[in-house]
Amino acid sequence: MASNPRPLCALVVDDEAPARRRIADLLRDDRDIATVLTAEHGVAAIETIRQARPDIVFLDVQMPGLDGFGVVEAIGPEHMPLTVFVTAYDHFAIRAFEAEAVDYLLKPFSDRRYERTIERIKERLHDRRAPDPADANGFGPELLRLVAKRASPGEIWDWIAVKSRDTTRLLLTEEIDWIEAAGVYVTVHSKGEAFLYRAGLATVASRLDPFRFVRIHRSHLVNVRSIAFLERRSHGEFEVMLKSGARLMMSRTYRGEVEAILGQPL
Repeated sequence: MASNPRPLCALVVDDEAPARRRIADLLRDDRDIATVLTAEHGVAAIETIRQARPDIVFLDVQMPGLDGFGVVEAIGPEHMPLTVFVTAYDHFAIRAFEAEAVDYLLKPFSDRRYERTIERIKERLHDRRAPDPADANGFGPELLRLVAKRASPGEIWDWIAVKSRDTTRLLLTEEIDWIEAAGVYVTVHSKGEAFLYRAGLATVASRLDPFRFVRIHRSHLVNVRSIAFLERRSHGEFEVMLKSGARLMMSRTYRGEVEAILGQPL
C-alpha cells in the first residue's frame, strides 16, 4: 500500500467511553496517524471538525441529542472528512453502505474488520492525490446527502399517503412489498392490497429509503425485505419471488443495483 504524504488526523465520535477508547487505541497504534481526537456527542464533533479539520472521522450513528446523521447535515456532505459510520444497530442495509461508502462498522467488530476499514481509508486518501471533482470528499457527496436527508423529517418517506375521495390512507413504507408503474401513476402493493398513488415511479423511488427499496425492472420497485428468493432465468435475468407469493421479473439491466444493495453477487 502506498504511504500517505503527511501524518493523518483522526476523530472518534461516540457517546460511549469504551467504544471511543477502543477505536482511539487502534488508531494510535498506526504510525501513519499522528493525531487522534475524540468527541462525546454530535455538537462537540461539529466543533472539532470545523476547527481541527481531521482527515478521518469515525462517527457513531446513535447518539443522544444530535446523532451522526445530524453531524453530516450540519457540516455539509461536501465538507465532511472521510467518514466511517459506527453503530450497534443494524437499521440500514449495511452491505449497501459498504458497497458505496468508505465503510460502516457494526459493533462489536473484530480487529481484522477494523484493519480492512483502515486499508480502505488509506487507499482513498492515496487516490485523493489526483482528486476527481465528482468524488472529492472520499465518502461520496451524493451518498452523504442521502444520509443527511434521513435527519430531516419528510425527506425520506416512512409513509405514503394514498388519497381516495374524502379519505387519506397512510401506508407504512416498510410494509410495502413492491410498487409498479401504472401509466403516469404507480400501484402500491402492501399486505395483499393494491393502491393507486398519483405520482410517477421515478418520483416515488427518489423519496423511499435507498437501502430498503431497489429497482429490479423499469416498471418495478421492490422492498428487499419482501424478497423470498430469486430464480435464474435466461440472458442474465432472474424471477423474483416475494414472500407474498407475487412473482416479478428482474431484468439484467438492474442486476447490478440488486447486487450492490445485497453487497454480494447473485
